[in-house]
Amino acid sequence: MTPVSWLEAIILGIVQGLTEFLPISSSAHLLIVGQLFFDGRDPGAAFTAVSQIGTEMAVIVYFAKDIGRIISKWFQALAGRVSQKDPDVRMGWMVIVGSIPIGILGVLFEDAIDNTLRNLWITATMLAGVAIVLAVADRLAKNERTLDNLTWRHAIFLGLWQALALIPGVSRSGATISGGLFMGYRREAAARYAFLLAVPAVMTSGIYKLKDIGDDATAAWGPTILATAIAFVIGYAVIAWLLRYVASHTFTVFVIYRLALAALLVGLLATGTIAAT
Repeated sequence: MTPVSWLEAIILGIVQGLTEFLPISSSAHLLIVGQLFFDGRDPGAAFTAVSQIGTEMAVIVYFAKDIGRIISKWFQALAGRVSQKDPDVRMGWMVIVGSIPIGILGVLFEDAIDNTLRNLWITATMLAGVAIVLAVADRLAKNERTLDNLTWRHAIFLGLWQALALIPGVSRSGATISGGLFMGYRREAAARYAFLLAVPAVMTSGIYKLKDIGDDATAAWGPTILATAIAFVIGYAVIAWLLRYVASHTFTVFVIYRLALAALLVGLLATGTIAAT
């Protein structure tokens, strides 16, 4: 299998940056773009995971003050210098607790995630299915709770919602935000927590997959680094836009887009234009 080229890396980096934080599934888009434009090639789980480091670095930079304060106070609380009831300390624990489900499930089902679940029929099903879930969650949303109301139980549940994103087509932000809306959180609060919750999971996954870069037939170091850098720049802009957007808009446009993409993908698969794997 031919490794991802420099041009392909540029395109995939742009796609990753544009789609990682929108509730439309970046992994689905990378799979589809690979099939349509790169001779039917899947860019691979390693390339996908490592390029996502770029978008998560965008989260770290965008929320640098918040993340720095949370980490600082969390360690101070461990030393007994800050109360465990401090909001930043609580948020630190909530992110840790919320990250447990995806960590456990990611290890247990690594082979399926890297191979079986990358079938485009599964991706099409997830694109449509989560679109419906997001639409229902958005319609039923009370849009009341802030992150100050986040509880241990909610953190675990939101972590389980995030874990669904191990399946291409689900969308990490789409799943976590849907869970937050069902629990009554405001759209911007659900989106903000989704961004923070993704950092440990995606960074850990990306760093773990670094071992496959160079050895993986589809992932050479140079193009992977280029795609990661592009994803960082574009991802940063998308974060800023999405937080402003969800403060005053519903997710209807993303629901429609997911359903249209799922229909297009089914059509391409049914006509044999692209292969499922």
